Amino acid sequence: MIHPMLKKFQIFHEKQSPETVIKNIAQDAVFQGKNLWILIFAILIASLGLNINSTAVIIGAMLISPLMGPIMGIGLGVGINDLQLVKTAVKNYLLAVIIGLVTSSVYFAMTPLNDAYSELLARTAPTIYDVLIALFGGFAGIVATSSKQKGNVIPGVAIATALIPPLCTAGYGLATMNAEYFFGAFYLFTINTVFIAIATLVTVKLLHFPSKHLQDKKTEIRSRRIVVAITILTLIPSIYLGYQMVQQNRFIHNANLFIKINSSLEGDYLLNKNIDFHGRKITLIYGGKDILQSKINSMNEQLSTFGLKKVTLVVKQGMSLLDESKESSRMVQLSQILAEKERELMFSRAIVDSISSQRVLAQQISKELKIQYPEIKYASINQPSEYYDKISINVPLAIIKVNKSLSLGQQKRIESWLKTRLQTERINVVITK
Repeated sequence: MIHPMLKKFQIFHEKQSPETVIKNIAQDAVFQGKNLWILIFAILIASLGLNINSTAVIIGAMLISPLMGPIMGIGLGVGINDLQLVKTAVKNYLLAVIIGLVTSSVYFAMTPLNDAYSELLARTAPTIYDVLIALFGGFAGIVATSSKQKGNVIPGVAIATALIPPLCTAGYGLATMNAEYFFGAFYLFTINTVFIAIATLVTVKLLHFPSKHLQDKKTEIRSRRIVVAITILTLIPSIYLGYQMVQQNRFIHNANLFIKINSSLEGDYLLNKNIDFHGRKITLIYGGKDILQSKINSMNEQLSTFGLKKVTLVVKQGMSLLDESKESSRMVQLSQILAEKERELMFSRAIVDSISSQRVLAQQISKELKIQYPEIKYASINQPSEYYDKISINVPLAIIKVNKSLSLGQQKRIESWLKTRLQTERINVVITK
């Protein structure tokens, strides 16, 4: 008897007939007509999403991408020993890869936006976690495909396994001649391909899909060995990269804890920090008084406590504002600067006051002239400079506008009166009508 709880996990009663499943996957594995055009449009949409760093656009491209078809076709064909299906699926898969690389490379070669944003960079360093995502996504995809009630699993699998974005990122690497981006992204695409196919292979075996027994047993054994070899070759680099990622996260976490403890020293404060995982180096820049070498030695001794052995600590001084030996000299310099600024301010105030007093005096003289000579409409008094042998002399200039002409005697009297009033020996008087 099977426990009632275990019965809930059984899927054989929901299983679609193997013939129907094989037929559907075989049809989806072929790229021609609409599938080919949908793939091209999905590649362009994903490239645009990567180009403008839009997650929503990238997700849309993944939803309409038909790339899952040939990949599941490969896994199914290997799982049931259908060599013809494997050949068809592999041929169409390679066609899709070539079209994807060409389309995305052409797009990125033509677009004026060439920056590598976060959505693009996220597809250049695959790890063991990407293997697990592809594997579990593949399991979900083939289980849903083999079921009578497929629901909305397939679109979710397309988003989770992300086949289109890394292929487009590889195209970006080709367009920009960046080998690191190309190989990193194409490796992620290969991981997704291999482990979706493996998940399909394992599932069809577990669901007891009918296999085609090959007449040549050696060929059957060889094909199994090829599958195992491809799996191992794909898995090993991702395990190494995953290990490196874990080590880097741990290093950064421990380094931040160390920096937090030493962020505030007596008389100093942390201005900037830099954590270099690959160089195994932590650089700290402080502001404040000079840090004693004994304190730096103490900080170096703390590194092992935080799991940071064989890490180089570089301590830099941004400035030494509180150094007593330099403070007195700095204060003298500041005092001299303040005194100079005070003199400049006083001189500026004197100029402003002079201009203001001249304006008041000119207004008063204008009123006095108009009282003496009603013929005057207005008078303007200025203090321009005249140059004689590179010597500047201020000579007042009186501009007088009249309603009717003044006699020569009146003009002489006005000039004499202005000299007396302004207390000057020279004055230029211009009388206009």
